[in-house]
Amino acid sequence: MKIVLIHGQNHKGSTYHIGRMVAEKICPEGTIAEFFLPRDLNHFCTGCYACIDDVTKCPFYEEKNRIMAEVEAADVLIFTTPTYALRESAPMKSFIDLTFNYWMSHRPRKCMFSKKAVVVSTAAGTGAKKAVKYVANALFYWGIPRVWTYGISVQAMNWNGVKGKKKQKTEKKTARIADRVRKKAVKTGIKTKALFMLMRMMQKADLASGEPDKAYWEKNGWLAKERPWK
Repeated sequence: MKIVLIHGQNHKGSTYHIGRMVAEKICPEGTIAEFFLPRDLNHFCTGCYACIDDVTKCPFYEEKNRIMAEVEAADVLIFTTPTYALRESAPMKSFIDLTFNYWMSHRPRKCMFSKKAVVVSTAAGTGAKKAVKYVANALFYWGIPRVWTYGISVQAMNWNGVKGKKKQKTEKKTARIADRVRKKAVKTGIKTKALFMLMRMMQKADLASGEPDKAYWEKNGWLAKERPWK
């Protein structure tokens, strides 16, 4: 099993430790690849729409593709982000912006419909559940059918400061999440299918983003009878 972790921070704080905990519980002997934001992708989307015409024309394509090639090859994705100002970190938000052409409204990748994902966030106070919700929603638009979330107030500024009882609670919670990730089959739900079919209707009616996106859908056979899920 291959797991890819994308960290919405460069430092290895509470969120990082919990993300690693989940990964190692899912598959102790699996292949784990990690990326840190902004270290591995230190750019904001410029809104140039170059990627709508041709994905390789994004000014940050090489750096982005190095991450997304690993993402597409993974079985399980784990996103970790500290909670800043009641939301996900700016680097994580920037990453989501830079990958918007993966959304079902543009050019969803077939491989996403067979993946599982986990989103983790911690906060010293409140806001972690809001942070994980936003990232999980983006993954839903990627087409990922199973996404688990874990947002927790650790009441500390770093992992060393987290109290023993809180760490014990985290151990139990991550073990439950990992168990579900291992055992739950990938099944595309009705909400994902409904959104996909809505986007399909828009592509057929030329109400989406233009010819390059429609050509992508046609190439995959999705405007006919093919579907990205099994």
